Amino acid sequence: MKSGKKSAGTKTAKGEQTKALILSTALELLQERGYEATTMRAIAAKAGVSLGNAYHYFSSKDQLIQAFYHRTHSDHVRVSLTALQKESSLKARLLSVIRLKIDTLEPYHEFAGVLFQTAADPHSPLNPFALDSAPVRRESIKLFEDLVAETKARIPSDLRAELPYLLWLYHMGIILFWIHDSSPKQARTYRLIDQTVDLLDKLISLASNPFMRPVRKRALKLVAELKNFETAV
Repeated sequence: MKSGKKSAGTKTAKGEQTKALILSTALELLQERGYEATTMRAIAAKAGVSLGNAYHYFSSKDQLIQAFYHRTHSDHVRVSLTALQKESSLKARLLSVIRLKIDTLEPYHEFAGVLFQTAADPHSPLNPFALDSAPVRRESIKLFEDLVAETKARIPSDLRAELPYLLWLYHMGIILFWIHDSSPKQARTYRLIDQTVDLLDKLISLASNPFMRPVRKRALKLVAELKNFETAV
């Protein structure tokens, strides 16, 4: 019985290793050749597995990219949760999470530029707003929900409910800037993060002012329209 359990565990571990190998190989080829020129057959051949085995783990190139999204998101969550335990202010928490997002993506900067050519297509299943990307999108928004929930910042209840989604949109904008940032070690991106987080923190603080209520309501109405657009994509 014990040997059977050990055998099953070994088989699972080997399967995970094969899956990781296929994914890393796919990322190499996608970076070298681009999305359209990279085939599942080429990925399998370079990884040293059969085509059937490659399809066993990933039914398509799109699923490989979604696995890449999930892996980078998981890396981001792991380091962010540790950082959030050390900070209580909204500004410090947001600054840590956004900087760590770029830190975890850094090894894939060149690949991100290649991927963007396909993911930017509004009809692509790889688009961050696409239905296929919904699981990672929801998990990413959940991270910002945790960020907001534990902060000591004074935030109006209506804004607090929508703030995680707004911060997710903001972080997507930062990623887009980073993709196009050719400065050494993407220094311009980190400067942008520092400046915009400071600005956002000030704007959120002002949102609790009674005189800002009409402006806040208009902004939240715009958020609702953005969410409707996302649903329609």
